[in-house]
Amino acid sequence: MEQFFEDTATAFALKSDSELERAYFLFKMIANEPLVRIGTAMTNFAIKAKLPVEGLIRATVFDHFCGGVNEADCMPVVDKMWTKGVCSVLDYSVEGTDTEDPLDDTLNKVLHVLDFVKEKDAIPFAVFKPTGFGRFEIFKKRTAGKSLTDAEQEEWDRIVARFDKTCKKAFDLDVALLIDGEESWMQDAADDLVEQMMRKYNKKKAVVFNTLQMYRWDRMDYLKKLHQRAKQDDFKIGMKVVRGAYMEKENERADEKGYKTPICASKKETDVNFDAAIAYIVENLDDISLFSGTHNEESTYTLLELMQANNIANNDPRIWSGQLYGMSEHISFNLAAKGYNVAKYLPFGPVKDVMPYLIRRAEENTSVAGQTTRELSLLKKERKRRKI
Repeated sequence: MEQFFEDTATAFALKSDSELERAYFLFKMIANEPLVRIGTAMTNFAIKAKLPVEGLIRATVFDHFCGGVNEADCMPVVDKMWTKGVCSVLDYSVEGTDTEDPLDDTLNKVLHVLDFVKEKDAIPFAVFKPTGFGRFEIFKKRTAGKSLTDAEQEEWDRIVARFDKTCKKAFDLDVALLIDGEESWMQDAADDLVEQMMRKYNKKKAVVFNTLQMYRWDRMDYLKKLHQRAKQDDFKIGMKVVRGAYMEKENERADEKGYKTPICASKKETDVNFDAAIAYIVENLDDISLFSGTHNEESTYTLLELMQANNIANNDPRIWSGQLYGMSEHISFNLAAKGYNVAKYLPFGPVKDVMPYLIRRAEENTSVAGQTTRELSLLKKERKRRKI
């Protein structure tokens, strides 16, 4: 397989010299773990104290990792990336809440995004988090197999209705819908609900996509059993495959509660698990469509090799690769240049409401060995090429 991710001219073609310098500065900051901790604490304090810091945040970290404060604000970014064949996934990145009004606000926002998706080829997917549509505690209680009170059952019925309304609209518009994964102690309830939506709306092709977090050692077994049910009951599976975003929280809770952690014992086991899921889906592409969400170059090359070995066209509509906006441009833009289907997750929302997402991005980049180092090395290479 040709190795082409080193092509920084293609990777950073859309970045001006000043944007390249900002990216370099941000990743230099993120590489410093104590600085990230201090900056996170100071930013949280400033926002809670209503200090006038939104302008500074908007001009630096927000504009690098987010598309804008609303859908219209994202359009210049969407259109710009589309000139290079890179699609966008508009992700309303306001974190889950415990009150009903914001849950309905999120529902309306996702329904509105679906209209955007239908109108623009550059936006092939919509996305939402289960806890954007319902309280975490309700998902947690159902996952634990506990009975709901009458009031909680009514609340769960409203969650199901929000899921169904969104999935039906995606089906009616013929656009794909990604449903994100969350913590293991609420995920079973979400999985069951997403499967219910797949049975209803994925009869002919994958419209509704669930998420497999492959840092969990039990996910291959789940995928195979879901596949058996899909074949038996005649529905298609849509699956976004990622490594996972809640590792420290998962391990800490397992340790605290005294149960076996659902997380793989090592990074290598997670990598093997991820690649196994990708291989299984490619081998069963008639039944399962894939959105491979990864910043890992080796796993991406593995997917391309599997496609080549199985004579699958680069632009087969059942296989997509996805990365987060502001990260791994060398993967996204070089894949698109070779004719593969690529979509960047493009978060948006009010600056103060999106801060938990941005803080998680900074913390993840700090904790993932090699991620920030790789970003910096490629930015340095492009700065040198441009003689900045």
